[in-house]
Amino acid sequence: MERIELHFPAGETLPAKALAGVVGSGDLEALFQPAADNELHVIIRSSVDGGQQRWQHLFERINAARSLPAGRLDINDFGATPGVARLRIEQVLEEAGNV
Repeated sequence: MERIELHFPAGETLPAKALAGVVGSGDLEALFQPAADNELHVIIRSSVDGGQQRWQHLFERINAARSLPAGRLDINDFGATPGVARLRIEQVLEEAGNV
């Protein structure tokens, strides 16, 4: 089990908490909580060791496509593919923006 922490500058704020996915499904769960600071704090708990660089690159690609929000993003990963991980992250951020 690996725990990874990443931090990114935030370019927007989202109004609500949100949840996407279910970790028990052998997939990935993403929980977002907004914050007033100027940073996105990402905490990843993964069943797959050695994924720091993969997660870093994934968030860099997401950040290139959209502005990351201020807050905390907890990710509980049970071996999801990078495509599923990105989908869940985008889903949780979209849900947090829809109030």
